[in-house]
Amino acid sequence: MTAPDLTTPASDPAAPARAVTGPACYLNRELSWLAFNRRVLEEAADETNPLLERLRFLAITSTNLDEFFEVRIAGLKRQIEASVGELSIDGMSARRQLEGIEQAVRKFTSDQYDTWNNKLQPALAQAGIRILSGAELSQDQKAWAEKYFDDFAVAVLTPLAIDPAHPFPQLLSKSLNLAIMLKPAGKRGAANRLAIVQIPRVLPRLVRLPSEAITKDYILQKELTRLYLEKLFPGHQVIDGYPFRVTRNADFDVTEDEAGDLLETIEAKLRRRRKAEAVRLEVTSRMPADIVEKLAGKLGLSRSDVYICNGPVNLGRLVELVDLEDRPDLKWPPYTAINPIPAAEPEEVFERLFTSDLLLHHPFESFEPVVEFLEAAVADPAVLAIKMTLYRTSGDSPVVRALMSAAEAGKQVTVLVELKARFDEENNIRWARALEEQGVHVVYGLVGLKTHCKVILVVRREDEGVRRYCHLGTGNYNPNTARLYTDLGLFTSNEEIGRDVSDLFNLLTGYAQPGSMRKLLVAPFSLHENIITKIRRETANARGGKRARIIAKMNALVDRGVIDALYEASCAGVRIELIVRGICCLRPGMPGLSENISVRSIVDRFLEHSRIFVFENGGEREVYLGSADWMPRNFFGRIEAVFPVLDAALRARIVDELLMTYLKDDVRARILQPDGSWARTAPLPGSEGLRAQTELLKIARTRSASAPAPIAKPRKHPARKNNRVAEFSSDN
Repeated sequence: MTAPDLTTPASDPAAPARAVTGPACYLNRELSWLAFNRRVLEEAADETNPLLERLRFLAITSTNLDEFFEVRIAGLKRQIEASVGELSIDGMSARRQLEGIEQAVRKFTSDQYDTWNNKLQPALAQAGIRILSGAELSQDQKAWAEKYFDDFAVAVLTPLAIDPAHPFPQLLSKSLNLAIMLKPAGKRGAANRLAIVQIPRVLPRLVRLPSEAITKDYILQKELTRLYLEKLFPGHQVIDGYPFRVTRNADFDVTEDEAGDLLETIEAKLRRRRKAEAVRLEVTSRMPADIVEKLAGKLGLSRSDVYICNGPVNLGRLVELVDLEDRPDLKWPPYTAINPIPAAEPEEVFERLFTSDLLLHHPFESFEPVVEFLEAAVADPAVLAIKMTLYRTSGDSPVVRALMSAAEAGKQVTVLVELKARFDEENNIRWARALEEQGVHVVYGLVGLKTHCKVILVVRREDEGVRRYCHLGTGNYNPNTARLYTDLGLFTSNEEIGRDVSDLFNLLTGYAQPGSMRKLLVAPFSLHENIITKIRRETANARGGKRARIIAKMNALVDRGVIDALYEASCAGVRIELIVRGICCLRPGMPGLSENISVRSIVDRFLEHSRIFVFENGGEREVYLGSADWMPRNFFGRIEAVFPVLDAALRARIVDELLMTYLKDDVRARILQPDGSWARTAPLPGSEGLRAQTELLKIARTRSASAPAPIAKPRKHPARKNNRVAEFSSDN
């Protein structure tokens, strides 16, 4: 692909930037996020996607919305309680934002259930997959369901009475519950009673039913339980059971004065999270108004916090069906990630990295080379130390196993485990303890700052002294999500980057003060300032008639300082192309402000997760990668490392191959409009169009087929002199 001409049209170099901003120049963060979730819902409704993948998209919208309430809505409610007067970037108070969010979420919830009831469920039935109600079961299925209930479910269900002797139970966040209306048997005129049955997570939410037909039949656990509630309440007539779910505040902060033992502090806060204040009540549309009112009152919620579900409460659990059904015809066609760096002997791995930098693009290219890099470090006797950050990882992680093996082999292994990775805290605590038991030195970063950077440092002794080999990435060291998220990883033995990474670990593990980095841009110390400086340099270049352009790909754009700098650059004539997956508070295409800015979002099979920042720099193009979005939390509340791509060929690949493909997508891209709406692109008449992720899969296969021999040896690696490892006195 050929990059288009980047020369800025002639303009008056002395002309001042015309960026005059106010609240109307920005989009609301929360409403922008809801717009992103709607783009995901559109994929669930899109009949060009495989049916079970559409169901997965629907489930994702539900789990996304859960997190939105747990964190963002909870935060706004706390602002109101604390009488915080701070306005959002677009000038809205917390109360006004909640009002706008409530209206948007009610419409969104209605559309979710319309998608399920009128699109997906009928299509599944037509494909031979039925979700049955209790009334739709055959006699044989009812008999089987009753036996299943008696033999399995009834043993783990606990009926909870609600009366003066039995206080309202402390329901766990996001647990599925049934509110049961009971009538005492044989007591004429006795008042109805209310009870609750919590359906524990050990029970599957979808139960496969026996079927003699060609269909596969399922019933929701709550429907099956409703059929046999009287078995839990002998002596009572069950009028009905009404599903409901409570969402609670899941956000927490750790302050300096309470973090004597960070591990214990996080564990305590996790226990409290499950029973924190409620922020949302979801109820079935069948639930009587008086029960809704009673539940809301017991939970301390108002009517505005109650959301009606015209179908299964918690659509997110329908994703179980995607895993249960072995229907390749209803899923994405399988693909095999290309491994562009085949495994080699440990010394050859480092020889390869000594000669050149290497770039991986997941999931189109395999994550396996990262694991092999660690395994080579374990096996190579010349490797002295391994240091690594872990933000999120998989359940059975080969990365963690490699680190444990390195410690067993007597190497110095240091791992920074971020305990505050939201919703992965328990996993990370478990991994931290397992690593410590194997002799790995585990640290937990800095109080008040999440360690979000993704970095591996391998220190190796060689003839010339110590050499540092690094892997820096945009995504987590998680082999599972590396098959689902688009991310980039860079291997390098560049001396300046290696020293920067060493300094970064000294900062994270000791008392080192942040100093000036040679190549890395590190938050919260220099990243924000450097990004704005680079944007302003493009502005000056445009005014001077030099080549000026910015291309940036990220998950979210929120920071006002960066947005204002982009507005000024646009006013100076800089061409700015943004690829923003989710939240975007910048308004593109506004006359006199952002006419030269375009924003697109791509929602497709893989979650777009890579962050790429390109500055044309008068023809001396700079390309940076990292895990930091342009948000205040990334700039000022996290340890982030944004790193340069120094190899010219790799820079060209990132811009001309990756970014140009995304910018040409006219199948799955949406374009942000000045009013905050998103317009879907469409191929020209007679054209199939270009779908970026599909095209990138093709490119990866083509590159693999034409790849040269895996190991180039332009010169002898210094560590292999006379086939023995040189003696070395480490200064590490």
